[in-house]
Amino acid sequence: MSSSNDATFLEEEEIAREFRARLRARQEAARANRSSRIRGQSKKSGKAAHVERVGEESPLLSRSRDNSSSNRGRDASDSEEPEWFGYTELKGLPWWKRPSIYWLLPPFLLFTMAFGAIIVPKLNLIMDLVCDEYYASSPDPISGPMDPGQQPDRCQTDAVSSRSSLFLLYGNLFSGILASITSPKLGALSDRYGRRKLLVFATMGAFLGEVLTILAAKYPETVHVNWILVGYALDGLSGSFIVGMAIAHSYAADCTSPQKRNVAFGYFHACLFTGIAVGPVLSGYVISWREKYVGKTEAVLLIFYMALACHAFFMLFLAFVVPESLSKARQDAARQRYKEEKERYGGLDPDWIDQLRSINLFAPLKILWPTGPGTTPALRRNLVLLAATDTIMLGVAMGAMGVVIVYTRRQFGWQELESGKFVSVVNSARVFALLVALPLATRLIRGKNGTKNQRNSGSDLFDLSIIRLTVFFEMLGYLGYTLSRNGNLFMVSGTIASLGGISSPAIGSALTKHVPPDRVGQLLGATGLLHAVSRVVGPTIFNGIYSATVGSFRQTVFVCLTATFGVAFILSWFVRPHVYLELEADGSPSRRGSEIDRSDEESSI
Repeated sequence: MSSSNDATFLEEEEIAREFRARLRARQEAARANRSSRIRGQSKKSGKAAHVERVGEESPLLSRSRDNSSSNRGRDASDSEEPEWFGYTELKGLPWWKRPSIYWLLPPFLLFTMAFGAIIVPKLNLIMDLVCDEYYASSPDPISGPMDPGQQPDRCQTDAVSSRSSLFLLYGNLFSGILASITSPKLGALSDRYGRRKLLVFATMGAFLGEVLTILAAKYPETVHVNWILVGYALDGLSGSFIVGMAIAHSYAADCTSPQKRNVAFGYFHACLFTGIAVGPVLSGYVISWREKYVGKTEAVLLIFYMALACHAFFMLFLAFVVPESLSKARQDAARQRYKEEKERYGGLDPDWIDQLRSINLFAPLKILWPTGPGTTPALRRNLVLLAATDTIMLGVAMGAMGVVIVYTRRQFGWQELESGKFVSVVNSARVFALLVALPLATRLIRGKNGTKNQRNSGSDLFDLSIIRLTVFFEMLGYLGYTLSRNGNLFMVSGTIASLGGISSPAIGSALTKHVPPDRVGQLLGATGLLHAVSRVVGPTIFNGIYSATVGSFRQTVFVCLTATFGVAFILSWFVRPHVYLELEADGSPSRRGSEIDRSDEESSI
């Protein structure tokens, strides 16, 4: 045991030395910035005060000149040597073992296309099954056999729409509650055992859930529609799609420098929305073509068979092709730290009964409120505000997706093809924003080489401006949903709201810049917990609102969603730039960094 630890320490000694050198350079730069800020403030109060302040703060020899010359020397060395530690860790690896987002993006795109292809068919399939079950148990005279061509008219009623909304509510409750328990655990496990294994596990839950959906649709007399709820539960136990996105972001954070993570995260979100954009259109046309030869249910099930094949390929590609982003040394170090913390607080592992009795679902959120050396009130405030905004933007928006599909079917009479076109247009606009607008804005603002080798310095004004602007567009889009009374205007409103898709990768990137690399998985696991909770709270509230108001003013749910995004827009203005948790070379919190941050905060006030 001791020999393996010694080997690990020797392997990381070179990185530790680089950390110390860069930490000293960063502290000197922070002191220089503080003194220049003080001199700038003193100029406004008069020349005499300026001379007095500089005389008190500066040594006999001018520190500004020394700092400028030393900064020039550091800049020269920075141009020669990368600042992000990941370059040191990954260099020297052969290309087939070197982790990169480009290993994960192609199979992830295929996975999201399968995910997008079954969204609308699954919702409509559930509504059809709920409709059949409603009329089968109803004494209504039209509950008997009907001509298949009249089936959409029979199901397009307020009663069936309300019942379908409640079914989706129960499904989101099962999935969200279980995901809120498992997602932070899975995120922390990915720090200790690698990203690939946890991504495979997260995909397995969705795979099994779709198998149950196929059985319920193919054999409705034997497999009740409520078995689909079991599929939602399995999806939640594996962390659901939220954990898959969080671990994919952790993978990107492992092999991408901090200042480029907004673009890297944007690529993953572009894959997601590309799949959601292309998948529904393809599934709509495949169903229309297949329906000419077989029944509608069999035509829909073809899409689910294709999705299962894509899920299986994704898991196999992860297991045997994609290189792991966390080195063995970092995994061993994370496991060792976890073991030391567990022994410090609890000693030996308790049995499973004691674990159930002492479980605290919200314990993983402690990372959003760090205390002790190296932390500041501004750091805690930033983490909480960004996490709250992220929860509203992604979690509530994903939870409202089912309401939008049910609403458009009741309001406009849309079926698979029309709903698929709407989803495709909206998400194509998201893809354009993520693949074109965000990288172009990043290149224009930060330049070609401005994001390559910068050390972590927290989120900057560019990150915060992107977040505020995109949250505003999302709020405008949902306001348009409220006011639209025809399908074309509703689609235009969805296009405006789709520009808010940039906010999620921007917020995720900003969050990872506040913590050191070995806590990224834990942090994104905590945000996954918040997303899972929002999947419980959001759909419960919004599906309940829609179910209660569908017969009177069915746009009430969009009024509430607009107000929710308005709250997120207000919260985004309280986040401060250039705040982060600084560590010493040995991984402990930096007291000096904390003092510098506090002095900067006092001087800014």
